[in-house]
Amino acid sequence: MFGCWPMSEQHPAVVAKTNPAIGPATPRLKVHQDGQGVLTLTLNDPTRFNVLSSEMLTDLQAAVDQAARDPGLRVLVIAAEGKAFCAGHDLKAITALAPNAETPSPEHYLPLFQQCSRFMLSLLKLPVPVVAKVQGLATAAGCQLVAQADLAVASHAATFATSGIRYGLFCATPSVPLLRNVPVKHAMEMLLTGEFISAETALAQGLLNRVAAPDGLDAEVASLVQSLLKQPKEALAMGKALVYQQRELGWEASYQLAAQTMAVNMAHAVAQEGALAFVEKRTPNW
Repeated sequence: MFGCWPMSEQHPAVVAKTNPAIGPATPRLKVHQDGQGVLTLTLNDPTRFNVLSSEMLTDLQAAVDQAARDPGLRVLVIAAEGKAFCAGHDLKAITALAPNAETPSPEHYLPLFQQCSRFMLSLLKLPVPVVAKVQGLATAAGCQLVAQADLAVASHAATFATSGIRYGLFCATPSVPLLRNVPVKHAMEMLLTGEFISAETALAQGLLNRVAAPDGLDAEVASLVQSLLKQPKEALAMGKALVYQQRELGWEASYQLAAQTMAVNMAHAVAQEGALAFVEKRTPNW
């Protein structure tokens, strides 16, 4: 893994309770959905610092795919157990992908990185806000996961790095969301040095939305989630799609897309109710 943590072969044996409506939990992933439509996926491989192994990615992908089909879903929270949020890919496992270490080829490694990219894109396409709840270290693809989330809240104890360069591997895929969150000079320093930054620095540079004391992280995430739940999910879905689409367009195309989105949004029942509530000086009835 691309972090500073030792490797352990031990695997956690605790299995989270299965809820057939939201997909099965596994020893690596806890799945919980509350009565408000908030789905929490908790990485549960703490002895290996929640590495994004192929198996972990498979579990996450299955859970997110199931969530995307759930009409009651309102918010997705990604959390983790243990000292680390996610230490990225397991470098030991990656090197084992090449059967002959003397003649490795890109084809040995491409499937894993493509699998990870598919998962990250599925978070982008999910029509609800995705919140990263970061309690500890987030390195390489773990830092990528934080950057890929729509919103991120971290403990003061959390640290962040794109540390693959320290092992001769530039964090190319983590750079994709990182460069869309953090100014280029700051992102390049992280990518080219592999050095760790604190939660406070990550907040100042735009990687995080909020930082809380370790014992206040749950409350801070809950506060943010409640703010999201107050908004109509249809408008949030339109807004999320617009934000990511228009960032890749020029000015003219962005305004055209934004105008079209606003017109569609305004014609929707939630905006009609919101406008009526404004005129009548009352709380909207979503």
